[in-house]
Amino acid sequence: MTLKNIYEIIEATGISFLFLIMVFVPMEKVFPAKRKQKFFRSKWLLDFCFFLGQYIIWSGLVLWTLNYFREYLTLIIPNSFQTKVSSQPFIIQVLEVLFFSDFLIYWGHRLQHKVDFLWRFHKVHHSSEDLDWLASHREHPIDSIYTIGLINLPAFIMGFPLESIAGVIAFRGIWAIYIHSNVRLPIGPLRILIGAPELHHWHHDLDRRAGNYANISPIMDVIFGTYKCPDKEPEKFGIKEETPNSYIGQLLEPLLPKRVWNKMKRYL
Repeated sequence: MTLKNIYEIIEATGISFLFLIMVFVPMEKVFPAKRKQKFFRSKWLLDFCFFLGQYIIWSGLVLWTLNYFREYLTLIIPNSFQTKVSSQPFIIQVLEVLFFSDFLIYWGHRLQHKVDFLWRFHKVHHSSEDLDWLASHREHPIDSIYTIGLINLPAFIMGFPLESIAGVIAFRGIWAIYIHSNVRLPIGPLRILIGAPELHHWHHDLDRRAGNYANISPIMDVIFGTYKCPDKEPEKFGIKEETPNSYIGQLLEPLLPKRVWNKMKRYL
């Protein structure tokens, strides 16, 4: 990687940060879920470190892993299957990708909350005690690879190249930021069909199995009985377990045996 590449990454990160501030901060001020929450709230700096880590360091690792995974799938998925898929009308292909993507991420996400090995990485994301647009970036890179891999698996199986679904990936990223934002815009009966912050905030309740595991549409939660959306905000967000307060600590703790982490945590 050259100095020019590094400069371009830093520049893109800065532009993205300003863009997200301009889009989401006004929404949080006009339609706040929690009115007294400040811009520089508790652990803001920690979440900013996660933001920088995602955009400057880990996004490249995630994309490399997706490309590697996609190339591996091309070796085991029959060409005849992908040819039949591509012969369908494009809108049918898109609907199929979205349906199977939501189905996979629902069950994959539900497993993250049930299986202790997956939870040890996913709990980093749930350790946020204040939700806003920046808190959505608190995510362990291993957790990101797992989630983004599952979301895009149907597209890869069906033969969509990574470049052709870049727009969908970008939309899902913006959507993830929106549903974590400190915004409450009730949409009435439509909340059965369309996800919203009011739904996802309940997913971040202290209860590890609070429900609302679906991604864009809560239909899967409705079908499988995990839909939850009271007409109020949860009293508290976060997790019941002890968690490191530093960026490095939150990256390392899930990777290390408990006895090793207990010896190291005093230094982090």
